[in-house]
Amino acid sequence: MKNSEIISVNIAVEDDLSEAVLRKLLWETDRPFEVCGCLGKTGFGYLKSKIKNFNRAAQHFPFIVLTDLDHQACPLALMAEWLPDPHHPNLIFRVAVREVEAWLLADRKNFSQFLNISADKIPLNVDEILDPKQHLINLVRHCRRQSLKKAIIPLAGSTATVGRDYNNTLIGFVNHGWQAQTAQQNSPSLRRAMDALQRYKPYQNQT
Repeated sequence: MKNSEIISVNIAVEDDLSEAVLRKLLWETDRPFEVCGCLGKTGFGYLKSKIKNFNRAAQHFPFIVLTDLDHQACPLALMAEWLPDPHHPNLIFRVAVREVEAWLLADRKNFSQFLNISADKIPLNVDEILDPKQHLINLVRHCRRQSLKKAIIPLAGSTATVGRDYNNTLIGFVNHGWQAQTAQQNSPSLRRAMDALQRYKPYQNQT
């Protein structure tokens, strides 16, 4: 049962899908997190430009920042580039390897059931997928549900990289099918994120 003492936090993410994933992570911990505000949702550029502000603000109110690794070498290199200053204890800065879509794929059983495909089509260690978003879209091409194909796969000849209802469809899966506790077994970066949330204790400045 969750501890009755609420841990109020602000979160900052790249997009709506990342927000849904982070909220689900917080829900699946045994900690009583309460999200008071969500910033960003305009890509990684905003997060990178504001991370020092978040670090300063964390002196007064906890912040959780989630971004994608994308084409960076490793999470530690990204963190060092974005925030060379020491992290305040109230700043939780996590990186999905290589994209948050990999964390969805990591729940191999539920995601394969969502698409009605074999779980064998999903790698055991999803952090090794170089382009998780494209990998996910390619998996949907094997799905028999036309509604999912129309939502997630970009139209032929379109310049869009995803389908018109990509985020909403995957957010539905996150909210109603995805299990982070199971997924972390196939994603070291997700497991590290879950561990950080489980260990977190709000820091109060001594005055």
